[in-house]
Amino acid sequence: MSIAMSQKRLEDKVAIVTGGASGIGASAVHIFHENGAKVVIADIQDRLGQAIADKLGENVCFIHCDVSNEDDISNLVDTTVSIYGKLDIMYNNAGIMDRPVGGIVDAKKSDLERMFGVNLVGAFLGAKHAARVMIPHHKGCILFTASACTSIAGLSSHSYAATKYAILGLAKNLTAELGKYGIRVNCISPYAVVTSVPGITEEQRSKVEQKLSNMGNLKGEILKPECVAMAALYLASDEAYYVSGLNLLVDGGFSVVNPTMIKFANLV
Repeated sequence: MSIAMSQKRLEDKVAIVTGGASGIGASAVHIFHENGAKVVIADIQDRLGQAIADKLGENVCFIHCDVSNEDDISNLVDTTVSIYGKLDIMYNNAGIMDRPVGGIVDAKKSDLERMFGVNLVGAFLGAKHAARVMIPHHKGCILFTASACTSIAGLSSHSYAATKYAILGLAKNLTAELGKYGIRVNCISPYAVVTSVPGITEEQRSKVEQKLSNMGNLKGEILKPECVAMAALYLASDEAYYVSGLNLLVDGGFSVVNPTMIKFANLV
């Protein structure tokens, strides 16, 4: 297949980004828009979402959406198609975290249920309703934000890891089903990313980013939300026209190396 490369890699495409009002989602909204896409921001953070839409202007709109509510998701997809005539890219990015660490004995059922309600149910419903409108056109791209914890243990709480593994399993199953309709399905799995957190200063944020960088494998680099969004841009673009079923790790090689062996090698 010959691909005519464009400076705007998503020219004429229509994309929904859930959780698009902040963090990785907001970065994806900006980068998708810069690359020519018509973008719908879906989030429960109305003020932040509308502010981004107002700032970017033409071809960007905000729709209030609780991803755990199927009526909201159905309305989101139907409204997008009503406004723009189609849906090319569904980026299921919305998600929440609980405690960064914690043992199974201390885990709360309520935390697990809350995490599954947003992270997995939101991803499931987003994929369901995106597929509903993509299947008749025999093309489309469904993306998920998973996590590097799907490739290496010990990076998160058990509840969070369970939701992200479930998303990866969902993506693989969808790949098998939707391939016959020309629909690609992929995951982006980042290492720890510091996003906007209410109450922390820029200096505090920078310190946390530096600590995470020091813990990581790829020295001299700090993982920013924009880097994850650029991975989503690639998977959403025609450059990845034959890429489906991939769990794209954006972790600087963290999940494929044994740091103990590296330290040992430096000692001998």
